[in-house]
Amino acid sequence: MEHKSVTKMWENYTKISDTSNKTYNSWHFCHEKEDADHLAQLVKDGIKTATSSLHLFYELEGESLPKRGQLDIITNWEGIAQAIIETVDVRVIPFKEVNADFAYKEGEGDRSLNYWRKVHVDFFSAELAAINQSFSDEMLVVCEEFKIVYM
Repeated sequence: MEHKSVTKMWENYTKISDTSNKTYNSWHFCHEKEDADHLAQLVKDGIKTATSSLHLFYELEGESLPKRGQLDIITNWEGIAQAIIETVDVRVIPFKEVNADFAYKEGEGDRSLNYWRKVHVDFFSAELAAINQSFSDEMLVVCEEFKIVYM
């Protein structure tokens, strides 16, 4: 069930922006409270302007890839709305082709490509282990860039 803060944030946003024919999804980052809350704060601070996920999971779950212009409400772990973001770019590339510029935009750790690779190999490997698959740097990654449109 969606937290009432999400609905309220969307209602407030619709008062200042033309949202006709637009919808939103609400979600939090990661699978642990500390990470979800930390990454939501990085978004609010303007440090995190990108996110990534394995393409495989979109396929397995039958989900559509993010699209330019898509609106999402980022929440903390408890589902409390933190910010509305708009997707500004989406690329699907092999893990090994993710570059330093994108790693910097993800905003995590020291923002280096080495840090990004280590953290994401660990994260993706854990996700894949849950479905009895192994990580490969050839795997496709959905690289999404976004901007804050409302807080």
